[in-house]
Amino acid sequence: MLVKKRDLQGKKHDSSFPFLAINYCLKQAKNSNLEIEAFVYYEKPIRVFMRLLETYFNTAPRGFSSFLPAMKSWISEKLFIKYNIIKQLKGFDPNIEEDKLFFSEHHLSHAAAAFYPSPFKKAIILCMDAVGEWVTTSAWTGEDNKIEPIWEIDFPDSIGMLYSAFTYYCGFKVNSGEYKLMGLAPYGKPKYYEIIKKKLITIREDGSFKLNMKYFKYHRGLKMISSKFINLFGHNPRDPKDSIEEFHMDIASSIQAVTEEIIIKIVNNLSLKTNIENLCLSGGVALNCVANGKLLENSKFKNIWVQPASGDSGSAVGSALSYLYIHKKKERIIKNTDSMNSSYLGPEFQESQIREYLDSLDVKYKKLEGNNLFLETAEKLSKGLVVGWFQDKMEYGPRSLGNRSILGDPRIVDMQKKNEYKNKK
Repeated sequence: MLVKKRDLQGKKHDSSFPFLAINYCLKQAKNSNLEIEAFVYYEKPIRVFMRLLETYFNTAPRGFSSFLPAMKSWISEKLFIKYNIIKQLKGFDPNIEEDKLFFSEHHLSHAAAAFYPSPFKKAIILCMDAVGEWVTTSAWTGEDNKIEPIWEIDFPDSIGMLYSAFTYYCGFKVNSGEYKLMGLAPYGKPKYYEIIKKKLITIREDGSFKLNMKYFKYHRGLKMISSKFINLFGHNPRDPKDSIEEFHMDIASSIQAVTEEIIIKIVNNLSLKTNIENLCLSGGVALNCVANGKLLENSKFKNIWVQPASGDSGSAVGSALSYLYIHKKKERIIKNTDSMNSSYLGPEFQESQIREYLDSLDVKYKKLEGNNLFLETAEKLSKGLVVGWFQDKMEYGPRSLGNRSILGDPRIVDMQKKNEYKNKK
C-alpha cells in the first residue's frame, strides 16, 4: 500500500486510520509465518451514537451548538465505520472480507487488556475512564479465559470526566494533560476537598458516586464546566499561557485527594464483597500512578496488576484478546509474570537501518559504546543540552520507559522553557 510522506510525520494523539501501525503488524505476522484471522475494533460505534443522541435529547435545547457538528461528523463518516474500515483494510489486502472484522465493547476491551496479560488465574477487574459507549466505571471477575460483569456506572457520572473537568479548569488540555494535573497536585494543599465533595459529587460508602451535573457542561456543550463551577471556586479557567498559581496547585491537590478516596473505596468494597485477592486495573484513570501507589498502601487486595497502556491504546490488545478467549474460547496459558513480557512491544531498528537513514539526511554522527556513551550523555545533560535517547523496541503506552525518551537536567530551573525557546528559533 502506498503511504504518502506526510503520513510518516509524527502526530500526538493522532485519531486518523492507523495505516503505518497496521502495516507494521502485517509485516510482523508475515515474517513469523502467521496468518491474520481477524481484525477487532475496540468499541461499538453505534452504541456511542445512541448515547450521544439520548444525551442531547435529554438536555435540549441546551447543547445544540455541539449537537450539530457532532451529528455532521457521525452521519458523514462514523456511522459507516465498519464499511470504512473494510475499505481501508482492502488497501492492504483486496481479499479481506467483512466477516473478518469484529467489534468489542469499550469496557470489555479494557477489562480484557487488564486481565488476560496478568499473572492471575482469578482476579477482580476494575475499569475507570471518561466514557465508553455508556459505561464510565465497571467491575468484573476474571477466571481462566472468562470475564463476567459485576456492576457498572454509566455516563454522565464519570471519575474520568470529573478529573478532566479540573484538568481543563487548570489550563491543561483534556484527554492529554491529566498527567500534568496529577504532577501539580503534590505542590498544593487539598483546601477544596470538602467543597468538591459537598457540591460536585456524592460518594457513597461502597465508592459508587453521582455528579451534580449543574456544575458541568461536557454532556451538553462544547466546554467541560458551567458558570456555577467557576463561581464556586471564584476563579476563571486558567489560560494555558498564564502562570500557574498556588490556587491551581491547591485545586489539583484537592481533586487528586477526592479521586484517590473514590478509587480506594471502590477497591476495598470489591475486596470485601468478593474475597478475591488479586486486582487488575485498566482505563484512563488507572494511569493515575499516584492513586495506584495509594492503593498499594491502603488496598485490601494482596496483588495488583495494572495494564501499562491503560488508556484506549491498550484496548487494541484487549479487543484482540477478548476475541481470542471469549469469542474463540481459546485456552489461556497463565505465566508467573505478565504475558505481555513488559511494555517494549513496538518496532526496533538495526544499526544498519539507522546508519542508512542518517546518511540519507546527511546527518553527522559518531558511534560511542559502553561507558563512553554514558559519560558523554551525562556531560551534555550537565551543560543544559537536551538528549534524545533511542534504543531497542518502542514502549507501548503513554509512559516513557527509557527506550524513547527526551532527557534534560532537572536541576536547571528553566530547562523546559529554555529549550522550548530554542526549538522555536
